[in-house]
Amino acid sequence: MKKVLFFLLSFLALANVNAQIVNPVKWTSKVEKISDTEFNLVMEGKIEDNWHVYSQFTPENGPLAAEFKFKDAKGNFELIGKVKESPYKKQYNDVFEVDEYYFEKKVTFTQKVKIINANLTTIKATIDYQVCKEVCINQDNAFTFQLPKITISSPTVVTNVDTTKVDEGQTVKDEVKSSLVSKVIKPSKEDKKGLLTIFFLAFLGGFAALLTPCVFPMIPMTVSFFTKQSKNPGQGKRNAILYGLSIIGIYVVLGLAITAIFGADALNALSTNPWFNLFFFLLLIVFAASFLGAFEIMLPNSWANKVDRQADRGGFIGILFMALALAIVSFSCTGPIVGTLLVESASKGGIAPIVGMLGFSSALALPFMLFAMFPSWMNSLPKSGGWLNTVKVSLGFLELALAFKFLSNADLVLQLHLLEREVFLAIWIAVFGVWALYLLGKITTPHDSPLTHISVGRLSLGLLVLAFTVYMIPGLFGAPLKLISAFPPPQTYSESPRGFFGNASSTKDKLPDGAKLGEHDIVTFTDYEKGLAYAKEVNKPVMIDFTGHACVNCRKMEINVWSDEKVLGILKNDVVLISLYVDENIDLPKSEQFISKSTGSEIVTVGDKWTDFMITKYKTNTQPLYVLIDLNEDNLNNPISYTPNISEYLAWLKDGVSKFK
Repeated sequence: MKKVLFFLLSFLALANVNAQIVNPVKWTSKVEKISDTEFNLVMEGKIEDNWHVYSQFTPENGPLAAEFKFKDAKGNFELIGKVKESPYKKQYNDVFEVDEYYFEKKVTFTQKVKIINANLTTIKATIDYQVCKEVCINQDNAFTFQLPKITISSPTVVTNVDTTKVDEGQTVKDEVKSSLVSKVIKPSKEDKKGLLTIFFLAFLGGFAALLTPCVFPMIPMTVSFFTKQSKNPGQGKRNAILYGLSIIGIYVVLGLAITAIFGADALNALSTNPWFNLFFFLLLIVFAASFLGAFEIMLPNSWANKVDRQADRGGFIGILFMALALAIVSFSCTGPIVGTLLVESASKGGIAPIVGMLGFSSALALPFMLFAMFPSWMNSLPKSGGWLNTVKVSLGFLELALAFKFLSNADLVLQLHLLEREVFLAIWIAVFGVWALYLLGKITTPHDSPLTHISVGRLSLGLLVLAFTVYMIPGLFGAPLKLISAFPPPQTYSESPRGFFGNASSTKDKLPDGAKLGEHDIVTFTDYEKGLAYAKEVNKPVMIDFTGHACVNCRKMEINVWSDEKVLGILKNDVVLISLYVDENIDLPKSEQFISKSTGSEIVTVGDKWTDFMITKYKTNTQPLYVLIDLNEDNLNNPISYTPNISEYLAWLKDGVSKFK
């Protein structure tokens, strides 16, 4: 589930998906004799320029790992160890947020075998692999290895071989690697520059922190200190630049610590965990209360005193401790922002926390460096005053609104129906409405200065927040609210699933067994077998919708794409929709619980069952995923994922339906 940073609700990553037929890898094969009964089966691929083929050891959640199958092995031959491969390259991919192992130009795979049946003349094998450039394609290739005449002097017993060791000392779990589905992906600019987006959003967070009463007054004080205490203007500028770089270094170290403690993917794996979301709901409530003036989150004064004494040492060490003193003294304002940024960036995994802290600290440090280099600019700085507390309180309202998104995620996964769509929207309307009243001067908080007039900037922001509040009101009566479609629970998770004035009684009477009215009154099955049986009864293709209660992009697709008249017509009339919720927290009957053959995990809940189905059949565990199949459960075209472009999604639907016979 993708969340957004609290101060920029409209920024979400997009992904466009389309298809084309290409064949960028040319394969050849050969047999190398080791002994009378042992051979190397060699598969060599020549890869076109700029394309990558991925290793069989590609980490989980990365691109699709190469997978090998050798036919008719039992009683004929034994595989000795795993397939060996030529050296791969390793590079961090900010789209998947993992390291990826890949080959360029050429790749060689080698499988050692020992022959048991002397009459064996051929060995057949297949490779399933992914090859990527601007797009990614799942392909397969079949090999037939011709064996020479084999002489076996006596029966050979082959003992069990440890197949988890790889040449370079790697240990690999023998499980299905989570990956892209069998589709062609054309990442959007936002996906290609995921870390750059995180940096930019964190930079905005740092700028917001800069405009708080704990930090802003420090700019002229600190710059004046450097310019007056230095022997010449050049030294003052140099010291201020070192001061700014020290600020950046302190926060980047914090990002490094988060990455080292939690690892690349630990928090990302918890994104749909209800207790994880509940914890961060409570955390953001505390942050919001602090910004609104209930109390201040402060580090112990003894820390600041000790650091301040070290700052008197002078030189680079003194400057470093001055920067650390700023971080400690301003913690009551910067702490909640840093905490929220770390929650968002760390949940994306990889080096995102480091990049996030780099962006935040760069915005925080930049003014100190620039005003030291150009002291005359300080004359243009606005004077400190009540407007600084206005910024702080405004951040508090945003933190409060974002907190309820985390609570909503937990409620959706647990299906408690405590925070249904109307309740969520009522809370947001109240939060943004009170914020608008605050900006318009109708209410004040404990630390506000007396307000004699409202500035043009504050009035403009107040009107904007008020307009947004009014925009949300029709959502209480069933309006889709497409601008914030990723945040509230879906319309089906509400007191009035059909809308305030809706009446679906006549439609409900005609629902087939096991179906319900889903988003936009689409007849929807949530059980695969029942949905497939109904599709056979009415002779229609099936669209499998792998989704989740807490899936942000799933809600965006349902509200922004499925609502299109042409798309909705196909979903209602031309296909049977089966929505499988991978985070459905309902226990399976004991007789239906099992251990996954693909991942080795224990399948206990309904969500576990659909997740395992998704991984086993479609080699992915990401949502949303849309699959069009015929009545024999064969794909009608390539599955696709998040596709916000309506024309592309419609073309995919039409293509699949047209191939149904």
